[in-house]
Amino acid sequence: MAQAALGKKVPDISLHLTGDKQVKLSDYRGTPLVLYFYPKASTPGCTTEGLDFTANIAKFRRQKTTILGASRDKLKAQENFKTKQGFPFDLVSDPDEQLCELFDVIKMKNMYGKQVRGIERSTFLIDAEGKLVKEWRKVKVKGHVDDVLEAVKALNKGA
Repeated sequence: MAQAALGKKVPDISLHLTGDKQVKLSDYRGTPLVLYFYPKASTPGCTTEGLDFTANIAKFRRQKTTILGASRDKLKAQENFKTKQGFPFDLVSDPDEQLCELFDVIKMKNMYGKQVRGIERSTFLIDAEGKLVKEWRKVKVKGHVDDVLEAVKALNKGA
């Protein structure tokens, strides 16, 4: 499968969401989509990032923008994470790494001195036509959601 590339339409792919919903990426056409990848459900940085998106959900909704969080966790772990933290958006379960590969977020990382494969915290902004218009890689959680919101506002002003 081709990889997502800036300025190009994102290839369509099936997603397994919390609530045991099956959707396609193309189902989100018509409004901007923020797709953020995090390493592991219920870990400190991932929780903080999700809560930051949650705290700003009304601002994203005013911009008519959907948020989806994604990791390699199984659906049950994603369901527990969403419920425990009260996230008002769906999480994608991607244990087979199809979505991760599409966005090239699996990287070799150092974990306690060992090289391991894992998700590099990344966020992608897809416009209403399904085109990848902005990406953030090697994301630092603090202040990140504000940057994403500004990009969404700029996208909507230009639309």
